[in-house]
Order: sequence, then structure tokens, then C-alpha cells
Amino acid sequence: MKHYEVLLIIKPTLEETEVKARVDFIEGVITKNGGKITSWQDMGTRKLAYKIDKFERGVYKVCYFEAPTALIEELVRNIRINEDIIRFLVVKYETKREIAAWEKLSRGEKLNQIKKSEPRAPKATKEEAKEENKE
Repeated sequence: MKHYEVLLIIKPTLEETEVKARVDFIEGVITKNGGKITSWQDMGTRKLAYKIDKFERGVYKVCYFEAPTALIEELVRNIRINEDIIRFLVVKYETKREIAAWEKLSRGEKLNQIKKSEPRAPKATKEEAKEENKE
């Protein structure tokens, strides 16, 4: 089984129960076709970068799951039929490094941040460098 992530952007005009129904539908498609859902993450309502079907905002949901490759085609077909999902993105994690990142993300952990190092000393000017070379 491969590791996947699907990001859904759902219409913001739906009520919470309707959004939950769309999420349950996607969950059903995944489980009925042999997939195993690891976690769902609710990213809330966010402003879109540009208007999509006259919507300026969208409800973001992310699902992390394991599934056979044949499931993805069926999942995409069902998402496209649903008019309440205005955008979606399916990501496949393949390498060991990507799978390790998938495991962290599915647990809700953040990926490693860039470590803050000690501030570096300013670079020597040309005059200072010449003086050091003379010594």
C-alpha cells in the first residue's frame, strides 16, 4: 500500500453538518476500496489566492491515508462528481524520506524547522584582510 494525502477545498457556504457529510463521503470511498485512513486535519476556512467559482474563501480539509494505486482513480472520479468540492489535490509519497515526513504530518507534528544558529561574525573588509595577511 502506498502513502497518500488528499487536500479538499469545500464551498464555504455549506453548514458544518454538510461539510461533515462530504468528508464522510470521501472517507467512505477510501475505506470501501481498500484504503486505510490515518488521520484527518481541519485547516479551517481560509482566503483563496484567487476566486474559484465566485468564491473568495474555502473550507480546507486534509486526509492522510494508505491505499492501493487503483483507489486513486476512483477517488478522483468521485471528487470530480461532487459539486461542493471546488478544488482538490492528491499527493503520493514515495521515497523513505517522504514517507517519514508523511508519518509526522499524519500525527499532526510539524516538520523540522530550520535550526537557528549563532549569529555569524561580520565579514572582514578588504583593508582588514590585508592587515591580517601582513602579520
